[in-house]
Amino acid sequence: MHKLKLHGFNNLTKNLSFCIYNICYAKTKDNRENYISHIDEQYNADRLSGILTKTCSIIGANILNIARQDYDPQGASVTILISEEEISPSPNSIVAHLDKSHICVHTYPECHPTDGLCTFRADIEVSTCGLISPLNALDYLIEQLKSDIVTIDYRVRGFTRDAKGIKHYIDHEINSIQNFISKDIKQRYDMMDVNVYQENIFHTKMMLKDLDLEHHLFDTKPEQFNHEEKEDIICKLHDEIKEIYYGRNLSKF
Repeated sequence: MHKLKLHGFNNLTKNLSFCIYNICYAKTKDNRENYISHIDEQYNADRLSGILTKTCSIIGANILNIARQDYDPQGASVTILISEEEISPSPNSIVAHLDKSHICVHTYPECHPTDGLCTFRADIEVSTCGLISPLNALDYLIEQLKSDIVTIDYRVRGFTRDAKGIKHYIDHEINSIQNFISKDIKQRYDMMDVNVYQENIFHTKMMLKDLDLEHHLFDTKPEQFNHEEKEDIICKLHDEIKEIYYGRNLSKF
């Protein structure tokens, strides 16, 4: 698509939001408690701030303000206010700069009380206006958070006018979020799209194809389990991943 010659600022809002899930098995109650502590340390507010700061660099955004918080008993949040152009706002106005964009992340570690299944979810939103695109950071964020399941929503809102005064409701070509994901990543996942093209709404779900048991155990190794135990754990992990991917409970209780 040729570059639009605009009348003034690009007023389109581009919003990328997605959940990233990482699933593992922790055998004992102590293992599960250690898992929560490990996730809280691995994905604390300081590290998440580093990931989001790198995201800003990838999409070409300028950081105006960073707010971060670790929670008790678990979880963390980071929000970064960004702009397309470099500006020097006063400290009193920075968080009220409503026409600028933001990046935020919230984490949610949790454990099944009896089944040994542990889930780490990171909820991420990258909202930009102007020419910068949040889609450019997809590969980086998926790789940084070691994802088993990813659900992604992308929407372009509003309109911008070209030099002739004609409204444009999107300023770039897209028929799937998958267009912006690397071939290497796509080869590792089963993927499904649900798109509403006339509304500029795009949805993609991703589920890891191959489950490596060694990478899905916490505080234990595969050799510590007999064959039947390993088969049972793999079955539990597969069921958990499928339930989250399809958004419905599949197991019979």
